[in-house]
Amino acid sequence: MPAPPGDLAKLVKTVTWPKGQVIHRIHLKIYGSSEFNPGLTGNARFSPIKASDGANIPTLYGGTTFDCAAMETVFHDVPFSAGLKTFDKWKLTDQAYSQLTSKRDLNLADLSGTALRKLDIQRNEFIDTEKDKYPDTRKWAEAIHAACPGAEGLFWVSRQDDRAFAIVLFGDRLAAADLLPSRDPCSVLADVTVYTDLLALAERIGVDIVGGR
Repeated sequence: MPAPPGDLAKLVKTVTWPKGQVIHRIHLKIYGSSEFNPGLTGNARFSPIKASDGANIPTLYGGTTFDCAAMETVFHDVPFSAGLKTFDKWKLTDQAYSQLTSKRDLNLADLSGTALRKLDIQRNEFIDTEKDKYPDTRKWAEAIHAACPGAEGLFWVSRQDDRAFAIVLFGDRLAAADLLPSRDPCSVLADVTVYTDLLALAERIGVDIVGGR
């Protein structure tokens, strides 16, 4: 993976996430709809990350659709392979589904395919990489955060669901007060409608949810 170029400030373009557009989010129940993960632990593509002064940057992941949110979280590690795949139901126990909107337009660094060309990095080197490359993708996130003080997060075409966009928001650039919950967190397992939607998605991607816990 190429290292972030030194002139990122000139190369990174931002896109607008418009005020009022719904952000779909699946997250641990310990967090509220608009509550940021403090960024102390984990191993995701763009978190945990640190600011240039060494401070942890809180993050909030979301997507443009329910399917995107589910694919980027609970089904993230389902292998890209033919045939039946199983998923343990108990892994959903601590998961909640929320919807929220922004109270104002948000400026997000554009990491979609066309924007990556200007950054001289290919999607398969960046967005489509596996977990072993996450330390490198996090370096890019940190470099963009440092070089682009106006960027309030990142925006890209979801690897898991390329019909949708995924985002991560920087909690040191906006606050939970900038976000308006439009649906209170509900248990992925206990809410009949949400679980039915999850089962339908699982069927489409060839996943059998197993176990009774």
